[in-house]
Amino acid sequence: MQIVPSSLLALAAVLALMVMGPYRALWVFLATTPFAAAAAFNLPAAGGASILVSDLAAMALFAATALSAGGLALMAGTARPFQPGFWMLALALFAIFATLMFPSLFRGQTEVFSIARINNESGIVSVPLKPSTGNLTQLFRIMLGVIAFFALATVFRVRPDGRMVLGAMTVVTAVHVALGWLDVVSFAAGLSQLLEPIRSANYAILFDHRMVGLKRMIGGFPEASSFGYFSLGLTAFWLHYWISAPMSRRAPWMLALVGIVLLRSTSSAAYVSLVLFLATYALVMLALSLRARVGRRGAAIAAAGAVAVWAAAMAIFLAYHMVEPVTAFLDRALFDKLDGASGVERMSWNAQAFVNFRETWFLGAGLGSVRASNWLMAVLASLGVIGAALFAAFFATLARAPLPKDDLRGPVVGALKAAAGAFLISAMLTASTPDLGVIFFAVCGLIAGLSRGAQLESRPN
Repeated sequence: MQIVPSSLLALAAVLALMVMGPYRALWVFLATTPFAAAAAFNLPAAGGASILVSDLAAMALFAATALSAGGLALMAGTARPFQPGFWMLALALFAIFATLMFPSLFRGQTEVFSIARINNESGIVSVPLKPSTGNLTQLFRIMLGVIAFFALATVFRVRPDGRMVLGAMTVVTAVHVALGWLDVVSFAAGLSQLLEPIRSANYAILFDHRMVGLKRMIGGFPEASSFGYFSLGLTAFWLHYWISAPMSRRAPWMLALVGIVLLRSTSSAAYVSLVLFLATYALVMLALSLRARVGRRGAAIAAAGAVAVWAAAMAIFLAYHMVEPVTAFLDRALFDKLDGASGVERMSWNAQAFVNFRETWFLGAGLGSVRASNWLMAVLASLGVIGAALFAAFFATLARAPLPKDDLRGPVVGALKAAAGAFLISAMLTASTPDLGVIFFAVCGLIAGLSRGAQLESRPN
């Protein structure tokens, strides 16, 4: 085991979670998630694999919940039949079975694009399907999300405090935005080494990449697209909260701060995901009778937003044809992507993933066996029809989770749903594995916990 400078950050987070408890230390756990390139420690004997600060924090969160009074029994209650936790547990058990069994069962029957790690550098190679360390690594990663979900769904079912969640989301937004600007400013000043202590994971850190002269913002992440993914989820959260809680003073500031870093990330995936999210969000809000739910101000904001999107689209169209720097930027960020070598390669991953899906009798090849460039294809190729159906059931129960009727928890749960939807939309475009990240499952756990907890509180004694 290799200790690194960010090991101190991991130790501090674990101690805070164990001393303060999972409820009061929610902000501590969420604040570790933007440090996506910070290792708690590295494992040279395991091919240089890294255990991240947020990984260790998720394990500490689960341990603190399980060791609390009646913790295991309460977590069992989270898996109540046909609630989100039930489908999450079923998905986890199937993922374990599929990952341990299917690579051997279908060994050599299909060619897969897989990750090969040589000298701590990752590359994509085409090989016959067989068991590998990648199976265990990807299973471990998705299990971190599962335990984070169960811990938070349990804690906030027992104590459904929307104020605590809102405070934690404020902290994680502030940390994420601060890391983004520190990355850009330190690079401009020639002091990129300032962030080396939190770039200790054995990943390729693309801190010096540029797009049409702009340094790409990565913050605490290895590269711009993952930074944009995280930024999009936070943007969705604060957008919905601002609309649903018009008296909030912090919401517009948080939305502005995270929205700016989302645009500054120069991630084409984030830009396209943002447009798709805004279109989907507008349609959903209209379908849910926006005026009846958020009043005239919300409807006015939605209408103004639609006009603003149209006007912005027209302005970008004109600028693309008339302003050379804008033309160069958009060509590089968006329009040349699919025609380039990277775009062609990613499309080949999806095509082969679909072949893997068919050649494994629609059961999948197990987590870590296949690499795609689309979350749905990654799920089908890795976990097959059964895994996709379990994911769909999980998402459906979360989407139907009732919004609490009070003025704070209702907007918070709605904002968490918007964030989860934004993460999923982004993953549909670029995710290479079924794992949607610890932050996604944490958000889902908070949705399930707050919604169910509010329901239980409203029941007559």
